[in-house]
Amino acid sequence: MTNDIQHKRKAWSVLIVSTWSFTVCFMVWMMFGVIGIPIKKMLDLNATQFGLLTAMPVLTGSLVRVPLGIWTDRYGGRIVMAVLMAITVPAIWLMAYASEYWHFLTIGLFVGLAGGSFSVGTPYVARWFPKSQQGMAMGVYGAGNSGSAVNKFIAPVILVAFGWAAVPQVYAAIMAGTVLLFWLFSHSDPSHLVASNVKFTDQLKALKDPKVLKYCQYYSIVFGGYVALALWMVQYYIGEYGLDIRVAALLAACFSLPGGVLRAIGGVLSDKYGAHSVTWWVMWVSWICLFLLSYPQTDFTITTINGPQTFHIGLNVYTFTALMFVLGVAWAFGKASVFKYIADDYPNNIGTISGIVGLAGGMGGFILPILFGALVDLTGIRSSAFMLMYGVVWVSLIWMYWTEVRKAPVMGPDAKPFSLQN
Repeated sequence: MTNDIQHKRKAWSVLIVSTWSFTVCFMVWMMFGVIGIPIKKMLDLNATQFGLLTAMPVLTGSLVRVPLGIWTDRYGGRIVMAVLMAITVPAIWLMAYASEYWHFLTIGLFVGLAGGSFSVGTPYVARWFPKSQQGMAMGVYGAGNSGSAVNKFIAPVILVAFGWAAVPQVYAAIMAGTVLLFWLFSHSDPSHLVASNVKFTDQLKALKDPKVLKYCQYYSIVFGGYVALALWMVQYYIGEYGLDIRVAALLAACFSLPGGVLRAIGGVLSDKYGAHSVTWWVMWVSWICLFLLSYPQTDFTITTINGPQTFHIGLNVYTFTALMFVLGVAWAFGKASVFKYIADDYPNNIGTISGIVGLAGGMGGFILPILFGALVDLTGIRSSAFMLMYGVVWVSLIWMYWTEVRKAPVMGPDAKPFSLQN
C-alpha cells in the first residue's frame, strides 16, 4: 500500500512539473507570434517572409520529435527533457541581439528545439499512469499548449514597456529556472524504458503503418493548424480590424488559451467515450467553423426597383473571436483524442509513435504559416488562410469516414497495430 501511495505521489509530481515545463517551452516556441510583428516592421518584410520567420522555430521543433521520442523510450524522459531545455537557453538569450533577417531565421532554428519537448513529455507522463488514466495524463500535459496564450499575455507587456529585445531575455531567464525546477521535482523509473535490444531502425518501421499516417493527418490540423493560427492571429487582428497589438494579442488568446488548457478535458472525454467519437465530432465542428471563417469581407451591389443597393457581408471582430474560441476548444479536444488513439494502439511504443505523429503536426505548423503568407501575397485575401485549412479538414473527414465509420479494411482483416513485440 505504501509503495502504491509513493508511486502515485511521484506520478502526480512528474505530471505537474512536466506540464509546467512544457508550458514554458511552448511559450518560447511561439515567441515570434508577438515579437515578429515589430521585427516585420523593422525589416520591412512581406507576408511570406513573415510567415517563414514565425515558422522557423516550428521546423526544428518538429524535426527533432522523432529522435526525441525514441531517446525518451530508451533513456527516460527526465534526462532527455532536462538536457533539451538547458540547451535552448543560450539561443533564446542571443535572439535579443539579432539584427538581420538571416540572424532571426538561424537563431530561430535553435530556439525551436524547445518545441520538441512534446514528444518527450507525452510518453514520460503516460507511463506513470494506468491505461485507464493515460488519456487524462496526456491531456493534462498537453494543456501546456496554453503557453501560446501565456506568450500573448506576457510578451506584449514586456514589448511595450522595454522593447521587443527584452522578451527573449526574460524568456531565457524563465527557461533556466524551469530546468532547475524540473530536475528537483521529476523522477525516473527504469521499468519505463524500452528494451535495449530494440534498434533505431526497428522503431522507425512504424512509418509503414497506415494507421500512423492517418493519425499524422488528423494531428496536422488539430495541432499543426493550432500552432499556425497561434502564430498568425495577432497580426491578422491588427491587419483585418486595425487593433492595437495588446488588444490583438488579448483577443488572439481567446483561441490559444482554450486550445491549450482544455486539452485535459479532451483526454478525459477520450478515456470515457473513445478516441474515434471525440475526433469525429472535432472534425465536424472544425469544418463548420472554418467554412464561416473562410468568407472574406465582401461588399456587393445589386440593382433593385429603387436603384442600386450596396450590401456588406463579413465577420465583425466579436463574431470572428467567438468562432475562433469554438475552434480552439474543438482542437484542444482533438489533440488529446489523437494521442488516445496512440496510447490504445501502441502501448509499447508511445514515444516513437507520438514522435512521428508530433512531427507531422509540427510540420503542419511550419508549412501553414508560410502558405498563409504566400496566399495573402498572391490573392490579397486574409481569410484565404482559413480556406486552406478548410480543405485540410475535408481530407481528414473523408479519410476517417472510409477507414473508421465505414470500417474499411485498410490494413487487412488479420492485420495488427505496429508493435516491436510482434
